[in-house]
Amino acid sequence: MSWQFFALSSAFFAGLTAIFGKLGVEGLNSNLATLIRTVVIFILTAAIVTLRGEWQLPTQGLGTRPITFLILSGIATGFSWLFYYRALQLAPASLVAPIDKLSVAFAILLAVIFLGETLTLKLAIGATFILIGVMILAWP
Repeated sequence: MSWQFFALSSAFFAGLTAIFGKLGVEGLNSNLATLIRTVVIFILTAAIVTLRGEWQLPTQGLGTRPITFLILSGIATGFSWLFYYRALQLAPASLVAPIDKLSVAFAILLAVIFLGETLTLKLAIGATFILIGVMILAWP
């Protein structure tokens, strides 16, 4: 399957995350809700890795750099989820989700700055449209 299939699937399930998350934080502490979500994700991912027999680490080339960045990614994800669930407690999902999707524009900007990726006109226009869309949807 193509990367586009996986990316579109990710977007669809992220959309479901907003709806299920909004329903899940009603009357529940947002931090506890995030913990419950994290445990479910851990169990689901562990089951997939087990079923696919993917528990083995590479025998060569696994240095501290990949592990360090995976840990940093996990920390960033944790903060993202904590803030996301708190926002869902305070506002409608239809307002929180679009602002959360500013992550796309942030990812483009950060990829250009830190990964040296090329900022093409197409990327700049797309990121600008995302920003404009979020401003239209989420701010009066």
